[in-house]
Amino acid sequence: MAESFYLSFNLPVVTARPFNTFGPRQTARAVIPTIASQLIAGRKTLKLGALTPTRDFNFVVDTAAGMVALALCEESEGQVVNIGSGEEWSIAQTADMLCEIVGCEVEIVTDETRIRPEKSEVNRLLADTSKMNRLTSWRSSVPFRDGLERTVEWIERNLHHFDIDHYAK
Repeated sequence: MAESFYLSFNLPVVTARPFNTFGPRQTARAVIPTIASQLIAGRKTLKLGALTPTRDFNFVVDTAAGMVALALCEESEGQVVNIGSGEEWSIAQTADMLCEIVGCEVEIVTDETRIRPEKSEVNRLLADTSKMNRLTSWRSSVPFRDGLERTVEWIERNLHHFDIDHYAK
């Protein structure tokens, strides 16, 4: 719809496609706060779904900066542009890194309620950021581990907002 208004009425529109934004205040049902909140709460068993899918995680500050960069770039009007880190991390790698950050070792178990239906799981999400890089000077700047550390710090201060024992679908 937005593209049709750009083409029909010259409405200055850019379609931004942010990939897996994470960070403070993210919904508790997303994978990073799900893992981090269980670890911070001291669980000895980490309940997760599939561990092999990969995601292009981009820290919220970077996603916001990417949106601003696109809003200020006239050349991006009428374009569809990916905003991502250009790196991919598996759920297992993410869990391992969060364990290191929190300073704990846990057993990871598959919770069947967290497994997505067979045809709905996306096994690999990786942003091609070449158009974004060509149109703007924006680049994702917060390393994944740094973003995870900042997210863990926020969750530690706000753990009371998380229902660790119930999976939010």
